[in-house]
Parts: sequence; structure tokens; C-alpha cells
Amino acid sequence: MVGTTFHFTDDPIEAVLDRAHEAASGKDVRLGGGASTVRQYLKAGLVDHLHLAVSPVILGAEEPIYDGWDPAAFERTETVGSDQVLHVVYNHVVYNRVR
Repeated sequence: MVGTTFHFTDDPIEAVLDRAHEAASGKDVRLGGGASTVRQYLKAGLVDHLHLAVSPVILGAEEPIYDGWDPAAFERTETVGSDQVLHVVYNHVVYNRVR
């Protein structure tokens, strides 16, 4: 099993994504981060699949994730919940049509 490597950077998101794709050698790349990080990639149109884990715990400054991008560009494909967390999975509509 191959481990996960995390790199922290303040480089432009496109450069970070290019490096991640290169390191992944053609495999899928996953983005992790808070609302601000995720929102930057969403606004740039660089997200094909979105998995949100929503927990009833307030962390940080409560940044809205839906600010500045169009959630209608994604279709919800899965919703699974418990008393601890709600997982909502979306696929980018254009990405689905290309596949």
C-alpha cells in the first residue's frame, strides 16, 4: 500500500494541481482543505467530483463553501448520514457528459 503525502504551499492552484497530476502518474488526484481552498478550485472549474462531509461542529470562521461558484453545475449522486456526519457526493455535470 502506498502512503499519502501532503504538501503545504501557497503556490497558484493551477501549478499545485499540475504537480499533483504529475506525481499521480495518471491516477485521480484528491484535493483536501477548508472552504477557502475548495472554493478556489470550484470557482476555477477544476473540480470533477465533490465529496462534502458536513458535521454539526462549528470550526473556524464558518466560511460558506457555496460562495462564488454555481452549485447547479453539479448533480448530487449520493447522500449518506448518521448522527455524527452527513456525506454528500456531487459530480460535475459537464464532467459526467464527457465520461
